Order: sequence, then C-alpha cells, then structure tokens
Amino acid sequence: MKISVIGSGGWGTALALHLARLGNKICLWSYLPEESERLKADRENKEFLPGVPFEGADIEFTSDLDEAADFGEIIVSAVPSVAVRSTAEKLAGKADGKIIVNVSKGIDEKSLERISEVFDEMLPHSPIVVLSGPSHAEEVARGIPTTNVAASTDPEAAKTVQGIFNGAYFRVYTNPDVCGVELGGAMKNVIALCAGITDGCGFGDNTKAALMTRGLHEITRLGVAMGANEKTFAGLSGVGDLIVTCTSMHSRNRRAGILIGQGKSLKEALDEVHMTVEGVSATRAGHALGQKYDVELPIIDQAYAVLFEGKNPAEAVKDLMTRSAKSEDQLL
Repeated sequence: MKISVIGSGGWGTALALHLARLGNKICLWSYLPEESERLKADRENKEFLPGVPFEGADIEFTSDLDEAADFGEIIVSAVPSVAVRSTAEKLAGKADGKIIVNVSKGIDEKSLERISEVFDEMLPHSPIVVLSGPSHAEEVARGIPTTNVAASTDPEAAKTVQGIFNGAYFRVYTNPDVCGVELGGAMKNVIALCAGITDGCGFGDNTKAALMTRGLHEITRLGVAMGANEKTFAGLSGVGDLIVTCTSMHSRNRRAGILIGQGKSLKEALDEVHMTVEGVSATRAGHALGQKYDVELPIIDQAYAVLFEGKNPAEAVKDLMTRSAKSEDQLL
C-alpha cells in the first residue's frame, strides 16, 4: 500500500520506518524543505532518531504537501497538535475519502476540540482514526514490541488501520471510544510533566506512584464528563500510556518536568529539551476543560499554576497533600 506520513519528527519517522518494513511504499513529508533534503541525503533522521538508518526502507521524501496528499492511499498525520488545524486546512479538498490516521496527542487550545474533531471539521468526507497508546518513537523505530489502539467512529476504518499497522513487533487493538482514547493520550502528558517535576524536586517513588494514580483518576473524571467510557482509561491509551510517559527518560514531557523541578523556567526547560513538549499545551487545555465541564482537577490545576503563574513546585505539592480529606471511592 502507498501511505503518506505527514510530519517527519521522531514519531512520524518511526511510523514511516515501521510501515515501510511491513512492505508499504511511504512518502514522508517535512514542513521544511531543508529537512526533507537532509533526510533524503542522510537516509537517517539524525536529529530525532539517531542510529536508526532507513536501510532497505521504501521511503520517498518531500516538503510539498500536495504531493504527499496525492501519494498515499491513506494519510498518517504526525504533526504536533498545535499544527494540526493549519495542516488539516491545507489537506482539505486534497485528501477527501482517504482514511486519516491521527497520531498526535493533544487538544486544540483555542476551540478545546479533540484532534479528531478538528479533522472531522476540516475533512468531513474522510474517515478519521486515532492511533494512540504507550509507544516511544525510539523503541518503535528499533523494533521493540509495542501495542497501540486504533479508535474511530467508523469500525471498518479502525479495522483497516489495525490490519495495516499490525506486525510482529507492533500490535493494534480497536476501540470505538474515540473521546476516551484521545483524552487519555493528551492528558497523560500533563501528569508526565508533573512526574518529572517531582523527580526534579528530589521526591521519590512513593510520590510518583501517588501522582500517577490520582492523575489517572482526574483524567477519568474529565473523560466521563466529556462522554468517554470509564473503562477506556484502564486500557492502553489510558494507564498504559501514563505508565510509559511518566517513568521513561524517552519522555520529553518528563525530561522537561525534571528541569522545571530543578528550578529552571518553562522556557529554559523547553529550550533544553529542544523538541515539542505536548504537556505544556495540554496543561492549558486541561485547565480550561475542567472549568468548562465543572470537573475538579487538582493536579492539572496545580500544574497550570506552576507552568503559567510562577508557583513554586514544592509549594504546589504541599497544597495537593494538605487538601481536605476524602474517601478513595469518590472516583467519579
């Protein structure tokens, strides 16, 4: 099959490699012409996936979005969440009827729409499938066994994507709960930022375990209020993605959080990580969604205060620990 991958960052490149190894012909689109030329010349993404050459992979490179849209029978969108709307607008009329596989994990900050809702709005004639789960690009590119979820309101489109992506080291399940799968993927980045902050502050495993558990409760409460299935958050795109992002140094969200916990400003942390840190945008969106749906989100709200209001991280932890006593069965 001919597949276009829009976005040549680490995740887009890793999926392009994976799909090419399964025998597909790939067109990998880069936003910058010089980046596309560099990938073509090096046959390796030395910036985001060093040490993983494109050996034997049938991959073409372009910075022409029209060319990429025309090439693929399906289109994989791997651009950062902040660029999804502008990219979808440019694809409008060029990708009609083709399955769009979104692999970005975020929320549109201005509209508070999920990414699939943005694509639905811009490309109403294309089935939208969300691919999400615990999957570091660095490991997928190297063939480390990984599982993901393909979620769509179109069951046949989800099964098609499942069949295309399934391989010996990449297994895909289907799930009709698009809202839950997307929200889990976006909001776990906020909790991962917080996990990094606690590491940077010098706290321990007890703190991180509490943060991840209560963070999952917050994500679940918000998801149910937005119409998601509670059970989804116990799956790959919920607790699975949360575990991998909060505990691994592959996680750019955790790495940025560590720097903030050590006393660096948000800008200094982002400059040092030098990659998109989706948790920053997701914190703003999560804070706004909590207000919109009248859902109590103490961890996400404290993250917002640390990132955007200059609150001291240790003080934020203290405020979380000294909240009024509750019963754990008050989940939802």
